[in-house]
Amino acid sequence: MRGWVTTTVAALRREPATDWAARLAAAQARQLREVQPAQLESWRALIHVLQSAFPDPRSDDWVILLECDLLRLEKRIDAVVLTDRAILVIEFKNNAAGFSPQDAAQAEDYALALRDFHAACRQHPVVPILLASAAPSPRNDWPLLWHGVTSVLRASAESLPALLAGIQSSIPAPDRPLDALAWMAAPYHPVPTIVEAAQRLFARHGVEEIAASRTDAINLGLTTAAIRRAIDQARADSARCVIFVTGIPGAGKTLCGLNLVFGTHATEGAAFLTGNAPLVAVLRGALLLDATKQGRSRRQPGRETRTLLQNVHRFLEHYVREAETAPSEHVVVFDEAQRAWNADQAGRDTQRRRSILTTSEPAHMLEIMHRVPGWSVIIALIGNGQEINTGEAGLAEWGRVVARSGGGWRAVAAPATLQAAEPAQRLAEEQPGWLTLDPDLNLAIPIRSVLHDRATLWVDAVLNDRPQDAAEIAAAGRLPFFMTRDLHALRTALRSRVRGLRRAGLVCSSKARRLRAEGLGVQLHGADDEVVNWFLRRWPDIRASDALEVCATEYSCQGLELDMVGMAWGGDFIREAGHWQARRFSGTRWNRVSHPEMRRYIRNTYRVLLTRARYDTVILIPPGHAEDATRPPQEANAIAAYLQACGVRPLEGLPSCGDALAPQLLQRRLNAPAGPPAAAATPRH
Repeated sequence: MRGWVTTTVAALRREPATDWAARLAAAQARQLREVQPAQLESWRALIHVLQSAFPDPRSDDWVILLECDLLRLEKRIDAVVLTDRAILVIEFKNNAAGFSPQDAAQAEDYALALRDFHAACRQHPVVPILLASAAPSPRNDWPLLWHGVTSVLRASAESLPALLAGIQSSIPAPDRPLDALAWMAAPYHPVPTIVEAAQRLFARHGVEEIAASRTDAINLGLTTAAIRRAIDQARADSARCVIFVTGIPGAGKTLCGLNLVFGTHATEGAAFLTGNAPLVAVLRGALLLDATKQGRSRRQPGRETRTLLQNVHRFLEHYVREAETAPSEHVVVFDEAQRAWNADQAGRDTQRRRSILTTSEPAHMLEIMHRVPGWSVIIALIGNGQEINTGEAGLAEWGRVVARSGGGWRAVAAPATLQAAEPAQRLAEEQPGWLTLDPDLNLAIPIRSVLHDRATLWVDAVLNDRPQDAAEIAAAGRLPFFMTRDLHALRTALRSRVRGLRRAGLVCSSKARRLRAEGLGVQLHGADDEVVNWFLRRWPDIRASDALEVCATEYSCQGLELDMVGMAWGGDFIREAGHWQARRFSGTRWNRVSHPEMRRYIRNTYRVLLTRARYDTVILIPPGHAEDATRPPQEANAIAAYLQACGVRPLEGLPSCGDALAPQLLQRRLNAPAGPPAAAATPRH
């Protein structure tokens, strides 16, 4: 990682600030971005402040990186200073007379991104600094421990030299000093949220570093390459091909699909189709919001997102009505294709719609894409264990309709499609002639969970009655699952431990009907405006997820994610005689679910809910009430005991250690009276 301009402290002093600002302006111009006078003046002011901030000659060799790109955030750090013992992250506000919580959160978020995604930031403290040039000299509460990301420290132009000197004297000298050259050469592999990835891909059309964003998830790049090989082969042969991409929750299937639609294949025609209406609404809303923030017209992204992001049910209905019309796209991505409707569900009328479909959605999709002249490709993204509703056809239906095409269609898939435990999720019972196997089409490495790459495996062990396997996974490393029995404690933890610009939210099963008695009666079911507000607005907007008032259900959060999740466990999935028992609530009582398929849907609901977090999930097991037969305490206690046996730690074990700062505490610090840095010369160990 390098800045637009990288230099040493000594070299920075030797040339006028205007010359350094001109170099930054030239770097921005090379990216075809207009340089505004206010930006030029801000650069000059920052460099002028930094030139006088390091009076000690021992700092001459420290390295300063100006304007460091953070690809995941689509933003830049104003300055990073590499001392011999710390990484200082400086967010500069020119002429600012105070320190806002929003600016402090931004500085902290930059520091967290470096800590999480930059390989050389894990052995030394990362110190976020909010520098407001015209503010009165502030007083800081200094960290007791210097590791990880510290709390945000504040400085004015006048107080910055003393603050930097205090940081240097407070951090013990490491056994091995920070090597600036090694730091800059170390990889920075961000893991974007699905919203961030869509924004970046839409803005730049073909950003390959997103598809290979982590070295331990290299198979994401291999999968993208395998898809493109199959597309090229179909084009060359004038053939029809279904490409099945399988993967565990959080492995990047949707990211792969978006990369193909918004990336290099956008020029030859591709569309992203999904029955997940909340996902479409949130992605469209995010792209329009991003256009507004960038000062661009909303018309062009609005038009393009309607073309590139489509509801699969409406797509099918349109082309069934227009039986003589061929789609303009040669390539379509069918997200969550295992959830495609079978013939019964596809043809069912409801209060909202009168169906015109006559067979299963996979069958209609093959017929419609067969109309495209020359060649066509369907990329079917298959989420293992994520079928959550009646009428979802599964992978087996796709295999049946390809086989019935009589050679009109062929398929490419990973061997895993023939090996699933559930018959409904096997493409065929053995390899048929129309199927080519390619192991690169299976995504087995999760990338959603930033700090623990086996979280999905742990969830699978928990939900399939393998507590010993789950406990072994938990014992092998920091498990990002915690438990509480108290709703107030859950909300307090989420509010106090989400740092920077990270987002928290509550989730629960749509069938957890008795959570209303515990104070969680409002659910987010999927209306477009409500879902968009929940995922994109921020507190103090009460519609936002981090207001912690409304629970997203499996239907409104599947395919999307949060940084930290509070998951409320309901009475629809309990422990009974050492096994999970699925139930449905009717009238005044719970009824056992006996149908195997329905039991599987409820189990998968909890799989979806437990795999929404990028960082930590705090599981709430409500205590129940002895006088309420619908929520007896012994049922809740049995779930809690089982999760503890699987390695879930109590909420009190959720790490803080400088990794969390309550908003109320942050506000007190921001409002602290001006004064010299506290204990600036006192080392902290």
